[in-house]
Amino acid sequence: GHPSGGVGVPGGGAVGGGGGAVKTRKPDNTAFKQQRLPAWQPILTAGTVLPAFFIIGLIFIPIGIGIFVTSNNIREYEIDYTGTEPSSPCNKCLNVSWDSTPPCTCTINFTLEHSFESNVFMYYGLSNFYQNHRRYVKSRDDSQLNGDNSSLLNPSKECEPYRTNEDKPIAPCGAIANSMFNDTLELYRIDNETRVPIPLIKKGIAWWTDKNVKFRNPTGDGNNLTALFQGTTKPVNWPKPVYMLDMEPDNNGFINEDFIVWMRTAALPTFRKLYRLIERKNNLQPTLRAGKYSLDIAYNYPVHSFDGRKRMILSTISWMGGKNPFLGIAYITVGSICFFLGVVLLIIHHKYGNRNTSADIPN
Repeated sequence: GHPSGGVGVPGGGAVGGGGGAVKTRKPDNTAFKQQRLPAWQPILTAGTVLPAFFIIGLIFIPIGIGIFVTSNNIREYEIDYTGTEPSSPCNKCLNVSWDSTPPCTCTINFTLEHSFESNVFMYYGLSNFYQNHRRYVKSRDDSQLNGDNSSLLNPSKECEPYRTNEDKPIAPCGAIANSMFNDTLELYRIDNETRVPIPLIKKGIAWWTDKNVKFRNPTGDGNNLTALFQGTTKPVNWPKPVYMLDMEPDNNGFINEDFIVWMRTAALPTFRKLYRLIERKNNLQPTLRAGKYSLDIAYNYPVHSFDGRKRMILSTISWMGGKNPFLGIAYITVGSICFFLGVVLLIIHHKYGNRNTSADIPN
């Protein structure tokens, strides 16, 4: 068959105007262009493939078991407090609005069967909440959040329809900020019928780079946030303005850690975000010992209208982070498949491997 096109006849190129240089489509005579580079191609024989399968199996299975056991040792306790069930203490709060004053409160009692040994992380979880919607993710002004004074009073167009309210710019603008989670969760241990509050630490829950680089309050007199946010108005759904998120100056305004955590949007519709830390007091006693507890909720955040769910999660972590059984199972599965294939191929090789040696296949 004659190759169609693409091959130039040496020296048969078009001659340039006025007898110029002859153009040719022949590649240069270099090792690279003529494909003469030294090459190495693995020849897969039973002697190389079989040990590889067994080695992968023997490495992956112990790693998988280790990760799986580590993940299973992580204690996790979850309470759904949406209140859709008529028997739930939070059922009376189901149809709250953002700004109901005073907030609807409910208390859920629960029992921890096992004690939580090391530091405990307290999360809130939301379901059926699509923080990954494109218009939602874009609806923020990062230079405003970084403390740029001109953006503070003239937020980005991306923030519409949460850019201005009553002709005043909204700080922080946009849909993400507007929908910030604002339930308050408090934890108590019940000792002989008395409620002992458990100290919850609200700092150290955001990424260091977010807290110190990405989010900044407007420049000016750092102590007087009310003056810095002069001329702006609060997001529509917020009960109070951004400079009243916290009493402590280093956790107020745009550098409030609860706000920063919320602004890092979740990738999936069911997610959890870090809410508080419970630090271990001493090494002799567990952080949360087994027993009775109660959770006090100031229920401000409506999720029933879009069939969402709200939950509170208590969890410890290990060197590999939170509870994630999938990783260990994946390692064990891959290792087992490799090991199994190794055994099957070994049997095949043992049974049929020496047949084609007698009759050489002609080249």
